[in-house]
Amino acid sequence: MTRSDATDRLLDRFLTELRDLTPVAVWAHGSLGGGDYQEGHSDLDLIAVLDDPIRARTVWRVARLHARLRNEPLAGKLHCTYLTPARAAGAERRHLTWAHEHLFKRPVTPVTRRELHTFGLVLHGEPPEGLLPAVPDSELNAFVVRDQREYWRRALDKTDAWAQEIWVDLGLVTYARATATLRDGRLITKKEALDLLPGLGAPVEVVEDVRRRRYDGRGAAPSEEPGEEWTARRSRLTREYLAPAIDALVRDHA
Repeated sequence: MTRSDATDRLLDRFLTELRDLTPVAVWAHGSLGGGDYQEGHSDLDLIAVLDDPIRARTVWRVARLHARLRNEPLAGKLHCTYLTPARAAGAERRHLTWAHEHLFKRPVTPVTRRELHTFGLVLHGEPPEGLLPAVPDSELNAFVVRDQREYWRRALDKTDAWAQEIWVDLGLVTYARATATLRDGRLITKKEALDLLPGLGAPVEVVEDVRRRRYDGRGAAPSEEPGEEWTARRSRLTREYLAPAIDALVRDHA
């Protein structure tokens, strides 16, 4: 884990600003909770449980809170979903969320819920066990398969998107993590996913490219291949690998 004062300062400032909304709990999941946080690369994935119902005034206050943080280093990486105890159950429910510098609604997925129960980091208040229902294995597995089938498999048809590093990185890592969950019943970090991918037949040069950018801060193409050529080849290698791999995963867990 790489973490400096900038991360801690942002979290402290966020918790201070949040006091007026009387949070019952604040938890970190994702890389920060799982011990694989890489400052400047990883998002700060948070869940805040508020005591009061989320009404229009609450939405306005949340927007103002995040606006006040905008000049903090790493503020663009801070994502937070807002729950209330009465609406914490049910992975299909959509909740107020600040991410990518705007407000919208999204669910707290079974994967996130399992992360919180397994390695959630309590930043304030009560632990997840007292407020968030546990996720049965059957629900977690069904979600993982559905996500691979309905989101990632279809996304492979968006050829232009895979020229972007984030699609390559998340596509490969999410597939490896899904495999580990379905095969071993466990959640793994991004680093563990990258370690797993070569054994799953993923193109090694692409995996090493992801590893260099995430952990070494370097993105040089293998053999100093020109950037545009490598970007195009990386996209092709990734999509050619993931299409049959996802098909097989979905078929084996239908």
